[in-house]
Formats: sequence, C-alpha cells, structure tokens
Amino acid sequence: MHWSTRKMATELGVSLSTVMRHWQPHLVRGLKVSRDPKLVEKLEDIVGLYMSSSEHALVLCCDEKS
Repeated sequence: MHWSTRKMATELGVSLSTVMRHWQPHLVRGLKVSRDPKLVEKLEDIVGLYMSSSEHALVLCCDEKS
C-alpha cells in the first residue's frame, strides 16, 4: 500500500503539516525491507501502543543490526 502525506494525515486525524514535519523522506538515504514474515503483526502491536496506550504503558525499543 502506498501512503501519501495527505492520506496519512487523514488516517491519523492530524494536519498535513504535522505529517510533513515528522515524516521527512529527504533524510532517508536508503530503505531496507524487512524479511520478517510477522512484520505487519509486530508493527500493528507497536503502533497500537502509541495510538491507544494505557496510563502506565511502557514502550522499549531495540535496534537490531546485522
């Protein structure tokens, strides 16, 4: 699925300028696509924590390098 900045703003319920301020494709030099078959499931879990977290939710992040 292709996401435009307008579609992302509409889906998130934020302004177009908010999306553009946080999503800066000109800073991305390359993109590595994950081969993890459970990527979508994991991504939905993480985004769900940010979108509807409880008061005491904690999100920890670990960057895996090969």
